[in-house]
Order: sequence, then C-alpha cells, then structure tokens
Amino acid sequence: MQLVVLGLNHKTAPVDVRERFSFSEDQVRLGLRNMDLYEGINEAVIISTCNRTEMYAVVDDSDDGLPVLKEFFYDMASSDENIDEYLFFYENDECIRHLFRVAASLDSLVIGEGQILSQVKKSYAIAREMGMASTVINTLFHRAIAVGKRVRTETRIAYSAVSVSYAAVELAKNVIGDLAKVNVLLLGAGQMGELTARHLADAGVNQVLVANRRYERAVELAAQFNGRAVEFDKFMTEALDTDIVITSTGAPHYVVKKWETSQLMKKRKGRPLIFIDIAVPRDVEPEVANLNGVELYNIDDLEAVVDSNIKIREQEAKEAERIVEEEVVELVNKFRYLSFRPVMALLTDKANRIREREVKRAMSKFEDITPEERRIVENMSKMIIRKLLREPMVRMNSAAGTGHEQYYMKAMSDLFKLDTIGESRKIEKISSYRYARQ
Repeated sequence: MQLVVLGLNHKTAPVDVRERFSFSEDQVRLGLRNMDLYEGINEAVIISTCNRTEMYAVVDDSDDGLPVLKEFFYDMASSDENIDEYLFFYENDECIRHLFRVAASLDSLVIGEGQILSQVKKSYAIAREMGMASTVINTLFHRAIAVGKRVRTETRIAYSAVSVSYAAVELAKNVIGDLAKVNVLLLGAGQMGELTARHLADAGVNQVLVANRRYERAVELAAQFNGRAVEFDKFMTEALDTDIVITSTGAPHYVVKKWETSQLMKKRKGRPLIFIDIAVPRDVEPEVANLNGVELYNIDDLEAVVDSNIKIREQEAKEAERIVEEEVVELVNKFRYLSFRPVMALLTDKANRIREREVKRAMSKFEDITPEERRIVENMSKMIIRKLLREPMVRMNSAAGTGHEQYYMKAMSDLFKLDTIGESRKIEKISSYRYARQ
C-alpha cells in the first residue's frame, strides 16, 4: 500500500477555485461515510480550510489510486469541472513531508499562524470518528501533530505579529499591559477594522466601541464581539472614557484633529490616551502627538515591526524545516520497519511456539527441577531463538522499501512455511507500506 495526498491550496489555486472545493464538516463526514464506494482507498483524512482542501489516503497503488481520488474529490464538490491544473499529488516521503510542513504552519499563507494545527487535529478526529483511520493514518497524524507542537515549542516561529491589525493590538498590550480593564474605540468597520476587532477580542479587552459612517455596519461588527456601536459624529464624546483609539476609516482627510483632541484631553483631566492610526491616508493629524498625555503611533511604526517580525519568522522557519526533515526521516524508518512487521511477527510467533513446545517436553523429563533451573532453561531457549532470527531480521529490515522487498517476503514465507500458520493471512495480502515504487 502507499500513502498519498491529493489537494489544492493558496499556492496552487485562486480563491474562486478554493471556494468551490471547500467542504464543511458535515460534507467531510458524508464523504468519508461513503468512501467504501471508491475502490482501493483504505484509510483517509480530509483537511478543508479557507486556504486548502487536502485528502490524505492509504491506497493499494498510487497509479490506480490517483484517478479514484480525483473522482472522489469532484464528487465531494458535486462538480464535473476540470481543475487538474490546480491540484498537487504527493506520494510516501513527500506526502509525509507535506503534512508535517502543514502542521508546523510552514505551508500557511502566514508562516507561524496557530490555527492550522487545531484544524489538522479536528480533521483527524473526524476521520477516526467515521472509521477511516487505521494503523498508517494513526501513525502519520499522531506524529504530524507532535511535529507541529515541537516546532512551536523549540522555535519562536509563532511569537511575533506579522499583520498590521495584529501588530496594533500587540502594541497596545506593550504600552498598557493587561487589556482586561481597557476600553477601545475603533473608528472604521472595514476589513482592517474587523480584523483589529477580532484581535482585540482575542486579547481579552474589556469593551470594544465601534464607530463607522454607516451606522448599520458599526452595529453589525460590534455585535460579533459583544461590543457597542456609536454614532460616528459622536466618537469624540465616547473617547472620553476609552483608553485606546484605533483608526482605520479610509477617509481622504484627517478625522481626528489637534484642536478637538486638545479639548478632549482637558476633560480627561490628565488621563493618558493612545491613538493607533493604521489608516492610509492617515486619520489622525500628526500634531496630535504634541499634546500632553497623548501617544500617537501610525502605520509606519507598525509596518516596521511587522517587517522585522516577518524576518524573525523566516529565520525561525529554517530551524523548523530542520525539525521537519529530522521527523520525516524518523517516521520513514518506522514505516519501513512496519512494512515487514507482519512477516517478522509471524516468524517470531512460529519460532516461539516451537520453543515453548520443546521446552515443555524437556521439562516433563525432569522430576526434581528447581524454579531457578527452569528459569535458566527458559532464558537459554529464548536466547537461542533471538540469535538465530537476528540475521534474517536484519536482512529483512534493510530490504524494506527496496526492490528486494517482495523477494525477501516471499522467500521467508516459503522457507519457514509462514502461510501455513492458522492465524496468518496470505503473504501477498499483508498490508505493507511501500516506499520504492516497484
């Protein structure tokens, strides 16, 4: 059997294609439930997010499996559209490497983002729930999740802000500290404003006030984060009881002016106020920074932080790639061993049954054998078996994943008559993980 992945992501397909092939959890469950209708797919996990839809599967043969996987992919989307140019297909080692990079957020739109690992966990849990995860998939995804955690533990790939909206919130935390008692006034309810509001909510801010020229939009955004919408022309009045004002209106002129802000600061009686202006053109008149008690930061300040943090993440990503490669090698070696494990287990079991039978027969001829003498005979018989089987085991293990694999498996079966053991299956049907394509 072979391990493969078929999919598309933000690197291979535009958003309009990704949207059409994005699946809900219910769709994924339904697809996995009907997987037995597709010949040759033995195990499967489907990961579907806004930036990727990928199907990891254990198939009988990758050449035969690819058309079947594509058929399943198109059926899931209820589409006969040909999107082959947007699809990628990886086998065995490359499949493992790809999943490890996904789990480590090295393949994400934003390197180091934290959401993908939880999405990988969720997708795997659904596959287990639907009975589509067995030995190979379980081994693969347990290790992939561990790799994602290890990368986050041993590197600082996820420790720095790499978006302006997130950097704005991080800046607020650096200036004020804990945001649990902080009230924030957000001017502008566009995409940047929405992202900022989301980060503020995640940071545990006390209250988010949203002001927008179209009041209905302010109400809509505020409702998403248990905030409160305010009339745009009254935002200065609301600023009296806020600690931070973040602006992102897209207006062609200054929205916050020095004279009005100076009147506001008099009413605040010395309480400081932070302005974070992430709009282009700027919303806050530069002279506002000269007022006592006011701190003003603009998008240039934030972009400098973001650029620096992107470089930091890229540097950390090099160490993360090293970890991924190390883990790929380790899992490849484990799978190579597993490919021969059924044969090795059958051989060991047969040898032990013979050993136990002969030891029992020998023990029956001693009338006064002591427990210590019995233990010595048992240990000696086990050691004989271990030493006799050691060389065949080494040879079999070294042949795993090579052109000699099938030869050794058949030879071992014939020489030791393993296919005559009652509990064994025919050697040709033993599940094996193939690395070298025969």
